[in-house]
Amino acid sequence: MGMKTMRKTKIWLALALAAAVMPFAAPSLSAQDAGAAGGKAHGHVQDPAGIAIPNVNVEVSTDGKTAKYTFKTDTNGDYKADGIAPGTYIFTLMNGEGKPADQFRDVKITAGTDTLQDFDLTRADYVSKLTPEQKKQLEEVRAKNAAALKENSVIKNLNGDLTKARQDNHDKNFTESEALMTKDTTAKPDAAVLWVELGIAQKGLKKNDDAVTSLQKAVQLDNASGKPNPEVEAAANDALGEVLASQGKIPDAQAAYDAAAKAASIKDPKGAAIHYGNEAIMMDRAGNVDATVAAADKAIAADPTRPIPYYLKGKALINKATVDPKTQKIVAPPGCAEAYQKYLELDPNGQFAADAKSILAEMGSTVESKYKAGKKS
Repeated sequence: MGMKTMRKTKIWLALALAAAVMPFAAPSLSAQDAGAAGGKAHGHVQDPAGIAIPNVNVEVSTDGKTAKYTFKTDTNGDYKADGIAPGTYIFTLMNGEGKPADQFRDVKITAGTDTLQDFDLTRADYVSKLTPEQKKQLEEVRAKNAAALKENSVIKNLNGDLTKARQDNHDKNFTESEALMTKDTTAKPDAAVLWVELGIAQKGLKKNDDAVTSLQKAVQLDNASGKPNPEVEAAANDALGEVLASQGKIPDAQAAYDAAAKAASIKDPKGAAIHYGNEAIMMDRAGNVDATVAAADKAIAADPTRPIPYYLKGKALINKATVDPKTQKIVAPPGCAEAYQKYLELDPNGQFAADAKSILAEMGSTVESKYKAGKKS
């Protein structure tokens, strides 16, 4: 599903065909037959539950015992037979133990013709020969397959809703997204990714307590899944960090952003920079100077090519500046001027370039000409 994929369930019936098969062997035919004008055959093989059977042999013989030709089904349960000398044959489906599982006699092969010969083990005459225990297994598998198909249908619908909710959140149609994801989390409450989008919608609507509940639910479900999804973890914790920061819960927000960065760095070490950068933005909005500098430093360490963290660091540190009583120039703390200058180096025409240049001028720092000629990274 979206950030998280659901796989279609395949359930195999434990009957004669369930044993392991031999390694792939090329179709075999005699040298005499190979020189003859050949015919073709093809077909599909499926078990009594209607599941395609891959990697099993279809033998073509004249006596039902000694194979003149052998062909193997592919991953879709299909086989193709070529180069068969014209004649009447017996087609035998072999199980993984090399024993006959099904058979058709009097199959005519003619030159230039492609004969269809399926092995459909769902047919009544085949099923009627199963033992009572095998019939019981078959009914159990059919029931599980029906449930799996129903689940897949639900998942397909949820994926469509998830795509729409994400677009709604992107377009700031938070009310629509919240309504859709509330419905879907009720229908499938164990899907972490749905709770992420619900939480983002609630965050957009300023329903902060509801957003925290939904986003924490997403993280808990993903951790409990046995195979956590880093994208879900990163998205949920980043949104959670934003909500907590807006509530003034700085330590909790920092912990959430750390978790988001850790998850993001699993696939890309630089991925952490995005979340630490977001943290720096939120700490700046909260007016927490030290937290802003700490987050900016972590963002810079993760990816030193992103300009905004440098600006935010300089902007935070300038709050600790003093004024020289003699010169009336700003005396900035260590690292402040360097942060502004690095921002200008990376983004000389950026949205905060004028502000950075103004601050540096008040400090008496020289804005090097190379910054003006630089290009945005």
